[in-house]
Amino acid sequence: MKQIVFISGKGGTGKTTVVATISQLAGIRLIADCDVDAPNLDLLMQAKTETTRDYSGSQIAIIDGEACVACDMCRQFCRFDAISADPVYHVDPLSCEGCGVCRLVCPAGAVTLRTQITGQVMLSQTEHGSFAHARLLPGADGSGKLVTEVRKLIFDQMTDESYVLIDGSPGIGCPVIASITGTDAVVILTEPTVSGRHDMQRILEVAGHFRVPAFVCINKSDLNAELCQAIHADCQTAGVEVLAEIPFDPAVVSALQQGLSPYGADLHSFIDPVTDLWQKLTRQLRKGTFV
Repeated sequence: MKQIVFISGKGGTGKTTVVATISQLAGIRLIADCDVDAPNLDLLMQAKTETTRDYSGSQIAIIDGEACVACDMCRQFCRFDAISADPVYHVDPLSCEGCGVCRLVCPAGAVTLRTQITGQVMLSQTEHGSFAHARLLPGADGSGKLVTEVRKLIFDQMTDESYVLIDGSPGIGCPVIASITGTDAVVILTEPTVSGRHDMQRILEVAGHFRVPAFVCINKSDLNAELCQAIHADCQTAGVEVLAEIPFDPAVVSALQQGLSPYGADLHSFIDPVTDLWQKLTRQLRKGTFV
């Protein structure tokens, strides 16, 4: 079983579109959307949800007004300014990090920690197989933990499949780290822009830190030939293979607006380079050697 995660240093580079296309053209039966802050792969996969369960990823402090002796210890030791004494001692749920210091220092035992629901985890079915995804509630924290739950859920569906495709989050934070840890390869989607190049370099450093073999795909590659060549040079210096260049095609945008992947819309300007990407990647994984 090979776990392949598609990530990007910035949003909007097309990783979700690439994952949907690969899953459909290659018939991948196990897919996970680990972009829990803004999931949208289910729209392209036309997924039908089978099960949904609440996820409790954090705790919040609660002060019992009757037991409180107004010693002010909790407010003084709170490093997040989440406790106020006006008009009585209480906790601001949006500021509380659930660290438990207030409960530790309270001499009256007036503080308790209450588990709170921070999202939902879902298992759906697509035309090809199982699809795990989740949604973090607005303003909730613990996105990295929720990503781990999504990966656990899709692993529970494993049989004898050869590959698991993971659509990761953009950026370099906790959900990205939770997405790539322990995977067999990461494919970084970038684009020939200043921010695309810079953020690709950042995510390459993250992949290198966790010793996960990295590859690159340049989307909208014909928008800026100079920057595209600069990205190639960066990858050569880093010893990273560029698997494919995907040209910009306005028809892809039109297809996405209709809820269709490039594969569903039969757009070979997108399908052909992605097919080449998949063939090169699987060949490298079978060999077990990387550039």
